[in-house]
Amino acid sequence: MKSLLTAAALTLAASASFAETLTLYTSQPNTDAQMTVDAFMAANPGIEVEWVRDGTTQLMARLMAEIEAGSPQPDVLLIADTVTLEGMAQAGQLKAYQSPEATAYDPALYSADGYYYSTKLITTGIIYNSGAAMQPSSWADLADPSLKGQVVMPSPLYSGAALIHLATLTGDKDLGWDYYSTLAAHDARAQGGNGGVFKAVASGEKPYGVVVDFLAIRSKADGSPVEFVFPKEGVSYVTEPVAILESAKNVDAAQKFVDFVLSQKGQDLVLDMGYIPARNDMGVPSGFPAREEIKLMSFDAAKALADAEANKAKFTELFGAE
Repeated sequence: MKSLLTAAALTLAASASFAETLTLYTSQPNTDAQMTVDAFMAANPGIEVEWVRDGTTQLMARLMAEIEAGSPQPDVLLIADTVTLEGMAQAGQLKAYQSPEATAYDPALYSADGYYYSTKLITTGIIYNSGAAMQPSSWADLADPSLKGQVVMPSPLYSGAALIHLATLTGDKDLGWDYYSTLAAHDARAQGGNGGVFKAVASGEKPYGVVVDFLAIRSKADGSPVEFVFPKEGVSYVTEPVAILESAKNVDAAQKFVDFVLSQKGQDLVLDMGYIPARNDMGVPSGFPAREEIKLMSFDAAKALADAEANKAKFTELFGAE
């Protein structure tokens, strides 16, 4: 019996040694990242996942240091925004992969060359305190003179989503930089990230703000005195894209991971986490309007990348460096 058990143990050890190992760098919240990894491994029992979680800025600093040293660790990235990945694609740091799941997505939500694919939609809209005098319905409403000194927004010098929001609105023919100039003239405050904006509006310190959708909608469901608006002009958005590193050591497992997060099963997981799935014909989380009622504004990741430093500089001229 002992020899049989020993043989079985050796067989298990040998099979484990042949298991594929995928290394993932992600900026997902820890709970979401664990859910993603667990679901992927359940669907792909021959693949083990080692993952590192941090904010996108910190992860990219770590990865760039690894690339500089000639030893990049991850096979696949799942981070906040397409602008970062567009920069990596242009630098030759991503591997092209044409996922068969892409047919279920709007072409605007992935790289035509297959360098990255959006996995969810996190939009930025208007938050206001339930006790506020006016109920805004558009971006233009926040620039009304009657709201002077009452508007707060995240700074694009701090928040990646805010930088994409800036690129989106300044690129709109009806808003542009004139819109931001008006906000600055009316003493809108730009400071910190989305969490600080939410706290300022929920506390009534500032009645109106600009914030990511889930933060306001989930908090309202938990009893916070806030309302969230998807402005009639549309919303900017980040998409938590997935991409394979050009230096990936396990390309097969990385491709399977991309296919999984884009698949129906992977997108159902996004919905369970409380986000809008990027895949077409999916539902929305509780508290969100119907998908067809959410208008996405035009966004060009390559242009946003090219304009990023100039946009930050111009924003600083208007609002300061806080």
